[in-house]
Amino acid sequence: MKLYAERPGRVARQLLADLLGLAWLAGFGWAAAGARELMLRLQVPANSLTNAGTSIGDAFATAARTAAKVPFVGAQLAAALDTGRAAGQSLAGVGEQQLTTIAELATGTAVLVALVGALPALVLWLPLRIRYARLAGAAVACRERNADLLALRALTAVSVCRLRAVTEDPASGWRRNDPDVVRRLAALELRRLGLRAPR
Repeated sequence: MKLYAERPGRVARQLLADLLGLAWLAGFGWAAAGARELMLRLQVPANSLTNAGTSIGDAFATAARTAAKVPFVGAQLAAALDTGRAAGQSLAGVGEQQLTTIAELATGTAVLVALVGALPALVLWLPLRIRYARLAGAAVACRERNADLLALRALTAVSVCRLRAVTEDPASGWRRNDPDVVRRLAALELRRLGLRAPR
């Protein structure tokens, strides 16, 4: 595989496309992190609810311990106050559940934003880069030893106008194995891929 072309113009375009693709991915990564932070701000009321429930539960637990020391009716008072402690714990539990739910939603939102942003790059940019790397790698491997194969590739991939600029009848020249036509067609295919002609 060959990631980049050998001709300066094509290399510059490839580098620009790669930088734009990476900037696109980084931008959506930043947007995903921002979306997560924004969602996590919803935890403030749930955090207050948890703290309030804990404070209420602690206050009722302290009151129940104090009431238990009262002679004769201390046990009944402590039992009555203990229900307030349970209510406080229940309130704190609801707050903690909300905190967990909001954290999960925030993470899910961040993943969704990142996936939606990455999808165009993964569907358009990455396959084109991989396809180019494979084609260019194969062409470089054939450049010095198998110009005939590159010439054939040119006949199937290059426009008719460009083929006729090589010779009036490029297919006949290739079939006759005319070395000049084959060499020029191979050079045309290499140029199409942004690669240097064979030595």
